[in-house]
Parts: sequence; C-alpha cells; structure tokens
Amino acid sequence: QVQLVESGGGLVQAGGSLRLSCAASGRWVSIHPMGWYRQAPGKQRELVAAITSGGSANYADSVKGRFTISRDKAKNTVYLQMNSLKPEDTAVYYCNIAVFGIDYWGQGTQVTVSS
Repeated sequence: QVQLVESGGGLVQAGGSLRLSCAASGRWVSIHPMGWYRQAPGKQRELVAAITSGGSANYADSVKGRFTISRDKAKNTVYLQMNSLKPEDTAVYYCNIAVFGIDYWGQGTQVTVSS
C-alpha cells in the first residue's frame, strides 16, 4: 500500500516563500515519477510540477522560474520549493505518485498567499 504524507503549507505574503514536503512509503515508490498538483476553489486540479526517478523535472508555465521540485530518493521524499509566491498560487496542493498506473494522492496541504 502506497501512502503519501504532505507537510509545509501555510499562509504567506505575496513575494514570500514556502517549501512543501511529501514523504512516500510503500513498494516501488522510488522508481516512479512524483508530482505536485494544486486545486483552487472552483477550478480543476492542475499539475504544478513533476519529477522522474532520475531527477528530470517539468513545470507548469505559470510556475516556471519560481518553483523548484526536487527529490531525495534515499528518503522517498519529494519537495516543492515555492518562491516569489503570488495570490493566484493560493490553492490546496496535493502530492501524487502513479505506481504501475494506479494514482495515489496525499491528503492535501493548504497554501494561502495574501496580497
């Protein structure tokens, strides 16, 4: 059974920074890509950033240059460093991993950016 535990959300002023963490447990998690998604009120869940087991990353255009995803394979943990935060980044952020085609999600962590 795969489990994802997130931490690091909170309230920050525009221009500030936050770092999200997601610890994965279970078989095979180390070989599959992991990602961060977000969902703002009234909007669909969207991909923010993803990273392969080898460390290759991709980002949504809206966060390029501001967010950095990284992965500690020894700890099975993925991080999302968020800098220069904007009010439009306000959302619930979810960690995701797809293990052999089955999606697993974290519980979500709220990020609120005040103007």
